[in-house]
Amino acid sequence: MEYRDFGNTGIRISRLGFGAMRLPMTEIDGQRVVDEEQAIRMIHRAFELGVNYIDTAWFYCDGQSEIVVGKALKGWRDKVYVSTKYPIGNEKGYRELLEIQLRKLDTDHVDFYHFHGIGEWFLKHERRDEFIREALRAKEEGLIRHISFSFHDKPEVMMRLIDLGIFSSVLCQYNLLDRANEEALAYAKSKGLGTVVMGPVGGGKLAGLPRETAERLGIRVHSSAELALRFVFANRNVDCALSGMSTVEQVEENAAIASNLAPLSPEEVAAINAAMEENKRLADLYCTGCNYCLPYCPEEVNISHIFQAMNYYRVYGLKAYAYEHYHAIGTRWVKGKKADACLDCGECEPHCPQHIPIREQLKECLTLFHHYTR
Repeated sequence: MEYRDFGNTGIRISRLGFGAMRLPMTEIDGQRVVDEEQAIRMIHRAFELGVNYIDTAWFYCDGQSEIVVGKALKGWRDKVYVSTKYPIGNEKGYRELLEIQLRKLDTDHVDFYHFHGIGEWFLKHERRDEFIREALRAKEEGLIRHISFSFHDKPEVMMRLIDLGIFSSVLCQYNLLDRANEEALAYAKSKGLGTVVMGPVGGGKLAGLPRETAERLGIRVHSSAELALRFVFANRNVDCALSGMSTVEQVEENAAIASNLAPLSPEEVAAINAAMEENKRLADLYCTGCNYCLPYCPEEVNISHIFQAMNYYRVYGLKAYAYEHYHAIGTRWVKGKKADACLDCGECEPHCPQHIPIREQLKECLTLFHHYTR
């Protein structure tokens, strides 16, 4: 396993991290529960193969992830770094929830405690300074070692959050398909933050396109996961790629890639970027994401996000990825409504610079994503 300096923390972090968001689930008496035996076997195998960073959160696996991670830490706690998150907006205060999470994890401290999924709204939050004081107090008392944040907003917002000067590390989206945070990751590194990226293989959804792209560009890989991980590892501003794994086989494959294979060469990265940009250009023929239409929709249908999902499906061939992208609308991460909320009023169409027949395409998206079976 290769290790990298994790910002200014003094820690050497494995370039593959274990994301405990997709632990194997089973059903007992009509309830979904984590298959603890299988999950712990996976986590231990990752540790055996050199992974020394594991990430969980309050909500993961219906609230069970932290408990299972805590059980898996037995005998390994002093060899690995634990990350979990505080979800602002829950009914419990910062300190109260942290103490509950420490009990669930069965540990006396969290190495990296993230503000979960913060964005521009955090900068303006009336309790922002209170949250920061609570975090600094918990750090002084040794309950947490480092203050971090996870992120799903625009890259320029990430830079503003970094400039608050309190964070040791950041967790954000970055993969072969979604490179929006490249500049922000470089900024984080320049400011001494450790950088962890989520979704390096698109939650496992980048199958198909990456392998085909590799073959077309003459890049030899054994799997789509290999190409996706090697692409991320080629970015020296990324310290750790956090992969949500759900089988021992995935753990072993990803660990082998992180341990034994060189990252893509600058020439290979450039070739892949060029191929992705060409696909993006084709996608832009359908929708540029300018959002000029959105203010005129009386039902707040997230038109551009819906069309982006359609582009993933139609241009990139990423069917499962497109499905999840579409059904993220209406969650805490993606505002607005899905295509079924369209009233067919036509208020949006006069404002589209591309002259897209928006209503017609929304109907096509509705048919596709409400009937597509993964």
